[in-house]
Amino acid sequence: MSNCSFNPSAFSMQRGFQVGLLLLLVQLFQEGPGNIPAITLAVLGFNVYLFVFPAAPPLKACMSLGLVYHNKEWRRLLLSPLHHIDEWHLYFNMASFLWKGVRLERRLGGGWFLYLLSVFFLLTGLVYLLLQALMIKLMEDSLSRECGVGFSGVLFALKVVSNHFNPGGATYVMNIRVSNRLASWAELVLIYLIYPGTSLVGHLAGILVGLLYTVGPLRTIMEACAGLNAAFSVCYSGTRRAHGEEPRPAEDPTSDYSESFIAGLTEEEQIELAIRRSLNYRGKTQA
Repeated sequence: MSNCSFNPSAFSMQRGFQVGLLLLLVQLFQEGPGNIPAITLAVLGFNVYLFVFPAAPPLKACMSLGLVYHNKEWRRLLLSPLHHIDEWHLYFNMASFLWKGVRLERRLGGGWFLYLLSVFFLLTGLVYLLLQALMIKLMEDSLSRECGVGFSGVLFALKVVSNHFNPGGATYVMNIRVSNRLASWAELVLIYLIYPGTSLVGHLAGILVGLLYTVGPLRTIMEACAGLNAAFSVCYSGTRRAHGEEPRPAEDPTSDYSESFIAGLTEEEQIELAIRRSLNYRGKTQA
């Protein structure tokens, strides 16, 4: 579950028998491939593919302020979250993503979950760079050689969202029972203390992005952007009908929800539900 950091001058990649990949495969079959939603399965598969056939070696994929901002290597923002140092780094990240992805995608729907992942994917990298710049300034040069790689910044953001949906629950972090409200922070501290090679800044970036979504303005901004996109799609569909193209038949996107269920939601939740259903509905009709 770690976002690894390393000293580039001392790093070397070693691969032997891929026990981690085998364990990940076993876990997939235990979950049942048919029970894993499409977006979760696709993202997991893409991470495995890039581990077996990397787009760049870790030294060329890892992310740091100096490499990305000062050297203008912006592609590292895209490469870093999708590459892993070794099979165990991949296994723990993907095992964690499998658990979170299945539950969140079922709750949010495939369209909104993909939208959420895309935003988190970009924002965690940007927040990571901002935090690294701040910490380097405060702590002088102590973090200048850290180069982060791995998916766990996104995982921490997803963990915050998942816990937000279950505020009264509790989880176990390293066999310690912790309230869901504090679980991400407890995991941040414990992982850093037990595994010093992990990236404190990378994990903290994920938590902050998750909080931007759950208690900050990010969700409102995403909903506004999705609403504009939905309005554009309606206008586009109207133009197609005006030119004689028949609209594709489709079911009512709100048919899965009873009136009593919708009435029990707040106005904000009803708006979010409508946008998510709109995204999922368009995804089905365009398939």
